[in-house]
Order: sequence, then C-alpha cells, then structure tokens
Amino acid sequence: MLLRPGQLSLDELQAIHAGGSGRPQPLMIDPAALPGIQASAAVVQRAAAGDAPVYGVNTGFGKLAGTRISTEDLATLQRNLIRSHSVGVGEPLAAPVLRLMLATKAASLARGYSGVRPVVIDTLLAVHNAGLVPFVPSQGSVGASGDLAPLAHMVLALIGEGEFVVDGQRQPAAPVLQQHRIAPLALEAKEGLALINGTQTSTALALHALFSFEPVLESALVVGALTVDAARGSDGPFDPRIHALRGQPGQIDVARYYRALLAGSAIRASHAEGDDRVQDPYCLRCQPQVVGACLDQLRHAALVLLREANAVTDNPLVFAPEAEGLGSEPQGAMISGGNFHAEPVALAADAMACAIAEVGAIAERRIAMLIDSSVSRLPPFLTANAGLNSGSMIAHVTAAALASENKSMAHPASVDSLPTSANQEDHVSMATFAARRLQPMIHNVAHILGIELLAAAQGIDFLRPLASSPVLEAAHAELRARCPAMAQDRYIAPDIAMATALVRDGALAHILHQLPELPALWIPA
Repeated sequence: MLLRPGQLSLDELQAIHAGGSGRPQPLMIDPAALPGIQASAAVVQRAAAGDAPVYGVNTGFGKLAGTRISTEDLATLQRNLIRSHSVGVGEPLAAPVLRLMLATKAASLARGYSGVRPVVIDTLLAVHNAGLVPFVPSQGSVGASGDLAPLAHMVLALIGEGEFVVDGQRQPAAPVLQQHRIAPLALEAKEGLALINGTQTSTALALHALFSFEPVLESALVVGALTVDAARGSDGPFDPRIHALRGQPGQIDVARYYRALLAGSAIRASHAEGDDRVQDPYCLRCQPQVVGACLDQLRHAALVLLREANAVTDNPLVFAPEAEGLGSEPQGAMISGGNFHAEPVALAADAMACAIAEVGAIAERRIAMLIDSSVSRLPPFLTANAGLNSGSMIAHVTAAALASENKSMAHPASVDSLPTSANQEDHVSMATFAARRLQPMIHNVAHILGIELLAAAQGIDFLRPLASSPVLEAAHAELRARCPAMAQDRYIAPDIAMATALVRDGALAHILHQLPELPALWIPA
C-alpha cells in the first residue's frame, strides 16, 4: 500500500488496522514526499551545527528547555530521551494498535515538517512490514506533549534497546531486528523528540475502537429489529416522513435500515390491523432517534480521527525555505507550538464513549421489555413454564450490570487534567485513556446484544408458525445453528458467549450488508 502523507483514507487506515493473514500488507511512502523530508531534515542539521539554542535540537526538554546541550552530546540527548520516557505500565497494546501507530507516525513524519532523515521513516515501515509488534505498555500517557511514554516504548524497540512481542512472549529487540535484517535506528538531532511527540497512540486507540465497534453497531440494528418483531411492535415509527421532518442524518439512515430489515415480515402482517396498542415503548419506537444520534456522533468522530491520523503533531515544527508559503527564512524555521495536545482525540473519544454506552443502554431496555409479559405479551421471562424455570430472568441481570458499568466508564475523560513536568505542561487532554477505555465498553455492549439476540430469538419461537422477514429469519437461523431454543432452564453462559461472537465477528453485520441500496454506516454516502 502506498502511503500518501496527509491523504490517508479511512479505508486505508482500516486495512492497516486489520493487517492480514501472516505478515501485514507492506507499506511504502509515496516517493513524491522525499524532497520535503530531506529539506526539513537539512533545517535541523543546520540548527544542530549552529550556536543558537533550538528546543529539541540542542536543549533539554519540557521544564529543562533552558539547559544547553553540547554538540558532541546531541545524539546521546535523543537516546536518553527515549530511555527516560519509556516508563509505561499495564498490559501491552494490541497488534492492530501498533500497526496504526507505526504507519501513522511514518506518514506524519513524511509530510516534511518534523526534520527527520528518511531512514527514520524507513525503519518505522520496515518494522511494520516485517509484522513486528513492539512491546508498548498501555498506561502512562496524559495525551499532551504527545503520547510520550507509549511512543517511547515503540521507539525503544526500533533502536534495539526495547522489546518486541513475538508469539505472545516479550523478546529483546536487538536479536529480533537482526533476525529480520533491520538495522537498529541510530537517532540524530531532534529525531527522538519527533518520534515521541505526537498523538499517534491515542489516535490509534480511538481508531481501534471505531473499527471494532462497526460490526457491533451493525449487529445492534439487526438485533433491535428482531426484537421489534418478537414483541409484535409496529413499523409505523420507522416511516420516512417522520424522520424527514426532523432532518437528523443518522436518524434518517437508521430508520431506513429498520424498514429494510422488517420488510416482508409475516409476524408484522399478522397484527397490522386490530392491534389494541396505540404506541410501543420507547425502546422499540425511538430506536432511530437514539441509535441514529449515536451514529451521527460516531461519524463525526471518524472524521476527527481521520484528520488527526493525517496530521503533523510533533513539536517544534520545521518549515524549510522550500515549503511554499510556510518558511520564508533563508535557513528555514523551527517553531514551537502545541499540535501534540490531543484534545480533538479526547473529545471525539468521549463522544464515542457516550454513543457506545447508549447503544448498550437501549438494548438492555429492550431485553427488560421482552421478559416483562405485561409489555411484550410473551410468556414471563421467555419460558413456557415460568416458576419451575427462570428463563431469561438472570441473563437480563447480567445485561443490566454491563450497561451500568458502561455508564460509569462513559464519564468524559477530557474534563480531567493534571499538570505535569513541574507545571510546564499545565493542561493535558487525557486522550489516551479516553480512547483506551472504549474497548471494555465495546466488550460490554457486545455481550448485552448477545443476550438480547437470545431473548429476541426465543420470543420469535413463541410466535411460530409465523415468520419474521427473510433477513431476520436468516439472523435467527445463524443463532439457532449454534444455540437451540431453550425449552427449559439450562446452562446459558455458553449460549451468551456464542451469541456474542455472532455480534462481534461480523456474522450479523454480513446479513445487514446483503440489504440493497442502504447508506454507508460510518461516512454518509
């Protein structure tokens, strides 16, 4: 795959995240970027050879920016920066996150405003293309001054002093690099700082969540529609005229999905006339309004993250005289700023957290509705012999517990800030945690939807011989191929695990994709 710096698409990022069987798809930088890379590196080399103090080149870092470093110590300064900043703790980041970190850092540096030599970018891509996964602990970044600790651990492996994760085991970096014929990176002026200053970890974690949640959200539409039929709900609330009057794009699109999913349902046709209920509960009829609002938030987050993945986010930035309109000084310019501050990522991740939590919250309410015979008009707790059998009673309790956990985790991380570096870095974004906490939330929602899928399928079984729509019958069949109907109480945890796998692995999403002429989920067509 050819990486065009500043022009990566969401599809390309998703392909990098997915990797592939065996070694990831090889990446290379567009050769057209090379002159800009070399021009910005020349600016740094001139600064390193000069007498003037330049932050990141011949000074200390952060609160120590006033300390001048001698010319003979400049390379040591960069190595020491990586060593001293490799202070992460916690579980290691997953391979898809590292693939995105390596690729987006390379693409950012290749835009030609970071002052690094081409070999720095080449080494990042060589490690990616070899399928190597640097050992990077997941905790230790506050999302400002860049994702310093996680990026430092990544770079520590590149210089041969850190570790890689090989077959699930941590191994010293130097022999792993040697085995793959990758020379350890020898850092020169500013290069260590350019590599660890930036938002690539928080952005990669947020993209990891976005891509992980896509099949879960698609499954939520399928499962939610199945619940509508199981509860003999109306399809009137999905009428396009209702949603056109409000004009919210996500709401309009979700209603369109529900109309397509329910089309041709014999269950719906059986009670289209003469149903004595005037309105369904909110958890059924307000699904376009709730899930559609979540979809709008996720689409906005996708655009923010796409911009951030293409951005230059280190400091100071290097403007070569050849950079038209950006560097007028004959020797080029190095300007300190704050693009490393990950507030855009933090706010996007917080919006994603709320959206993820709400998808799970309304699903939990649908389960509660299905097991309540006074509302669903199905047998109590979805069991034919209630009392002797508890049916789905406690499965709903699990869903409630998971929905409650997500409410706590949805509290915005971006509103917190703890000053660091002796108050030099006095406002931080907490973006890395904001993005990292999304994975357990997605895990919880997938399980809630797995439980709802079991409940909705059980409800459909009670309505036989009537059939749902062809699409929803296909979803029902997918589940029943793994989990038989529950005629009486049995060990249900394995069923929840299998139903959740259908939600997460894309089996239900694949059914959704077979519907014709529907809008793209993340980015509006």
